[in-house]
Amino acid sequence: MPQRLRVIGNYISPYVRKVLVCLELKGLDYEVDPIAPFVGNDEFSRLSPLRRIPVLIDDRFVLNDSSVICQYLDDRHPTPALYPADIADRAQARWLEEYADTRLASGLIWKLFYQLAIRRHVFGEATDEAVVQQARDAEIPAALDYLEKQLPDDGFLFGPLSIADISIASFFRTASFVRYAIDATRWPRSAALVAQVQALPVFQKLARYEDCMLRLPLAEQRGALISAGAPLTSDTLGTSAPRHFIPRES
Repeated sequence: MPQRLRVIGNYISPYVRKVLVCLELKGLDYEVDPIAPFVGNDEFSRLSPLRRIPVLIDDRFVLNDSSVICQYLDDRHPTPALYPADIADRAQARWLEEYADTRLASGLIWKLFYQLAIRRHVFGEATDEAVVQQARDAEIPAALDYLEKQLPDDGFLFGPLSIADISIASFFRTASFVRYAIDATRWPRSAALVAQVQALPVFQKLARYEDCMLRLPLAEQRGALISAGAPLTSDTLGTSAPRHFIPRES
């Protein structure tokens, strides 16, 4: 009997969320080791040489990088398709996925969420308020200005739900944990798309797990997830002492 797919990575991560949404939509059996990248042990370093999440283990086959993982899952389990059939639309979907993974991540995750949540509560370091202000006032608005021009008046980007919709909504979900919300007056298309995707049953299912662990210390998150019925691994690659890691893809 084939082993369950294993995902290494925390539910709070937008990159991990993207992969879990794909797994859920395709009806695949999986388990999660919900560690943050800064508490991974030496085995985690072996599996993820850049010490980033998510990592997917399919039997003995190991994959890194959320975009690579999602493309692999779509190739191996093509129904429902999460990449458009039209070649131009498919290329555009991949571009918007990359835009979310880099441009949105820079402002929403590394300059906002990291400063207000991770740096403060995990590493016990002071928030750099100048970085936060620059993200709120300049970087995130600039990213949304571009995104707004790419989105349709209503519905998903390419008709059926695609990896582009999932990726964009995943980053704004994590940003909401530090009380960032899109100004629907200034960016109505972006706000509508994110709300539509996050209202999907698959996002709501994952949100229940995210919410139960959100404000808990790392050491208590696994127990809370078990109580909530999350499909966790029996073992973990996590350690108790956090250490800094390479930004991007976490």
